[in-house]
Amino acid sequence: MESVLRSIYRRYGIHYPKFYKMDNLSKLGFLSAEILFQGTDVLKGYPEEGIGIVLGNASSSLETDRKHQESIGDRNDYFASPSVFVYTLANIMIGEMAIRHKMKGENALFISEQFAPALIFQVVSELFQNERVDCCLTGWIECCDQRFESFLCLVERADRIKRLKKPGEWFIFDLSNLEQCFFERKY
Repeated sequence: MESVLRSIYRRYGIHYPKFYKMDNLSKLGFLSAEILFQGTDVLKGYPEEGIGIVLGNASSSLETDRKHQESIGDRNDYFASPSVFVYTLANIMIGEMAIRHKMKGENALFISEQFAPALIFQVVSELFQNERVDCCLTGWIECCDQRFESFLCLVERADRIKRLKKPGEWFIFDLSNLEQCFFERKY
């Protein structure tokens, strides 16, 4: 899987040396955001504190947790690697995305067996209603046991959309559209 992620990184001409230090979950999240935002200035015009991230996944940071456990499992050859340990928190993936794209708003990662659009919709809607964020990167990033899946979209509060968009470039942020986009992969 790591070679696939490196290949995607090179294919899109991304230059970010810190990428090579990341665990696979963070690499997948980072690449997904890079591809979504590449060639666009969609985040421009929003204050950094007004850009949130709300994601879900199924396995948290299990893949990295296993690596860390292997490094400390043998009491005679005990060596905890700080570069592995730091990624034993799945929200580090969000941190990597936030640092790269200067997103300083509210953020959360929810763990569930499968994509939970109702939960994501509820959380993002509350952030919008309470004016905590103006736009939010949301979706699903799953990476474990040599399989990975990524679905991201940027949703914006209707009263904050400043750009005229063409049909097909946007959808109304409601539960049925979020479910349809994820489960039918229309975007």
